[in-house]
Amino acid sequence: MIRPSIPMRQALARLVLPLFVMAGFALLLLGRADALLAERARMALADAVVPAFSVAGMPLAAARAALEKLRELRSLRADNARLRAENEQLLRWQAAAAALDSENATLKEALHWTPVPAASYVTARVVADAGGVYARAVLLPIGRSHGMTKGQVALDGQGLVGRVTELGARSARVLLVTDLNSRIPVALESSRGRAMSMGTNGPRPRLAHWPEEAPPVEGERVVTSAETNAFPAGLPLGTVRYRAGVPEVELAARLDRLDAVRLFDYGQRGVPPPEAAARLAERRGK
Repeated sequence: MIRPSIPMRQALARLVLPLFVMAGFALLLLGRADALLAERARMALADAVVPAFSVAGMPLAAARAALEKLRELRSLRADNARLRAENEQLLRWQAAAAALDSENATLKEALHWTPVPAASYVTARVVADAGGVYARAVLLPIGRSHGMTKGQVALDGQGLVGRVTELGARSARVLLVTDLNSRIPVALESSRGRAMSMGTNGPRPRLAHWPEEAPPVEGERVVTSAETNAFPAGLPLGTVRYRAGVPEVELAARLDRLDAVRLFDYGQRGVPPPEAAARLAERRGK
């Protein structure tokens, strides 16, 4: 086999970096020129790597579960004392809840109340924190072949996680509520004001565009609003916490320990573009 000469190898080595730079610029220009093609390419790559992520994540999930069991055993005594106190409190509330349930049923019958049908959902395990074009997003091993659609709402056991923004044949990307691109219309439960939850790429989104007469109150619950037809009303997002004079949302969902999510199909297909936030702000400022 003929080996290239030393000058030839040095010339080829000098060409490697410019070729990679040119290829990177070409991919960047292609993504700018055709966003749909870039999205399809990203999701095709995601479809290819999801099975590998699923297999690679199994030992890590088992190790995480073992560590969690050890932590639970260490705190078992304190948890038992706390649970006894909570059980006594729940027993006191049981009688009040039974009376309210009876009263609620009577009022619904008098008003001929029509219940809202429950939304269908599927549960999926998070296989990767794959941001793609987003800084805060997760990848799920389900896609169009499983009946998924864009816009479906993702929740964990405590609250809102995000919504499906990109979809492949066997994978879906969920944009988390903390991402800089996340804009969620919300309602402040105590003051009944409206606001916009805006991701910061940090652990807490901040609140903006609330009415001057109804500012966020420390500790009040924040739930989704049905404006822009992107989310149903009433999904728990978190509670208001002020930091350096700025109202933020302490999330109900545990995004730092996100193992599985439930994807709900509420039939909401609205995607709030950036101009939607401006329109809401103008409407509330009047």
